[in-house]
Amino acid sequence: MHSSLSEIKAEVLGRIRPRPEERERLKEISGRILLGAERLAAERGIDLKAMLVGSAARNTWLAQDHDLDLFLGVPESADLGEALEVARLIAPEHEEKYAEHAYVHAKIDGFDVDLVPCYLVKDASRLKSAVDRTPFHTKYVSERIPGLEDEVLLAKQFMKGVGVYGSELKVGGFSGYLTELLIIYYGSFEKVLEAASGWRPGVLIDLEGRAAEERAAYTGREPLIVVDPVDPGRNVAAALTPDRMLQFAAASRCFLHHPNIDFFFPPSAKPLSDEELLGLLEARGSSLMLLLLPAPSVVEDVLFPQLRKAEESVRALLEKNCFSLLRSDVGCVSGRAFLLFELEVSHLSRASRRVGPPVWEADHLSRFLEAHPKPLSGPYIRDGRAVVELCRSYTRPQDLLAAKIGGLSLGKHLSSAIREGHNILVGPEIASIKDEEFRAFLREYFEARNWIC
Repeated sequence: MHSSLSEIKAEVLGRIRPRPEERERLKEISGRILLGAERLAAERGIDLKAMLVGSAARNTWLAQDHDLDLFLGVPESADLGEALEVARLIAPEHEEKYAEHAYVHAKIDGFDVDLVPCYLVKDASRLKSAVDRTPFHTKYVSERIPGLEDEVLLAKQFMKGVGVYGSELKVGGFSGYLTELLIIYYGSFEKVLEAASGWRPGVLIDLEGRAAEERAAYTGREPLIVVDPVDPGRNVAAALTPDRMLQFAAASRCFLHHPNIDFFFPPSAKPLSDEELLGLLEARGSSLMLLLLPAPSVVEDVLFPQLRKAEESVRALLEKNCFSLLRSDVGCVSGRAFLLFELEVSHLSRASRRVGPPVWEADHLSRFLEAHPKPLSGPYIRDGRAVVELCRSYTRPQDLLAAKIGGLSLGKHLSSAIREGHNILVGPEIASIKDEEFRAFLREYFEARNWIC
């Protein structure tokens, strides 16, 4: 047990602060790629400026985090396709991805490198694409972050440890840029935690005081509003979900009351064994249903919104048919996407009740009776309304889902994946999936524990 907060911070920084040789290697590799890009562009008569952006440019990257974001800027009148072609030449073995526009992802000397074309706009009010804003972010933070780099590292690792770091839609948490702005605004890691401990939805942070006229438009729409200092019409925290914000607030409060290094480095979830999985299913007495399908070949920020949309569609179908849900979740492991549903019961009775209109509403009553000409029981009157008891078409959730899945709103890519083939597994059948990452996901699902005190 650590005796003081300062000891915990020192130990954490010893593990997450990049060592000099690691910094030198990043500098050497990024510099070589940048020079190579500008040389290739010059040889082809392309006016291009290559830039290192993101945490690597601001010295706020965590040890062992070997990600490089390199932007290839061209004049506003130029064609982004020229910059994309330079990116392809820099990394012949690459994967082409698409966000707002195409960019190149490659592995170079052990680093994950994104080569992103952008326009060199004169100011952030003249953006031609969303990524054009990033160089302004780098300039803003780089001018204000010196001396606070360790505070950013502590905040990032804390957020990682409590499960709220990452603005990608899979997480819905804090981006690196948002974390840096919080440190700049509050002044230290501890002061961020102190402030966050009292957060509730509707907090507004305006570092430059440039968005007074925007406040009415922001307030109430998002749980945390951090006005982008380089683009006052944008909320830096737009991707942050209410639950992730409050998860961070609760963890901050707990840590300040009871500092512990486990907040930064929680034990990793061990895969559930067959015995543990079957034991949990029996202990809970609920019914677990898994929809398994091939993962579409798209980036996570495209896949996960569709998985969440599909999750809501299936939930609505189940609840409409009287299957009560405890919880649900989605994920993707080893090339397979999945939707997990935990239901309170595995079977419903064959008989179901349908309540109709008040008996004095003659027209509505007539249509109700015509719609149910051969009920199991009824019609009879209860609390002034006509009631009939009908025979359910589906008494098991898996049968309902199998029959109706083709008509659900699942998103373009998931709908195609469903047509390629899918499996519905229930209860102990889920133990047939031996994938360790999936089994670790199940442990986290069943434990479902955040820092709350």
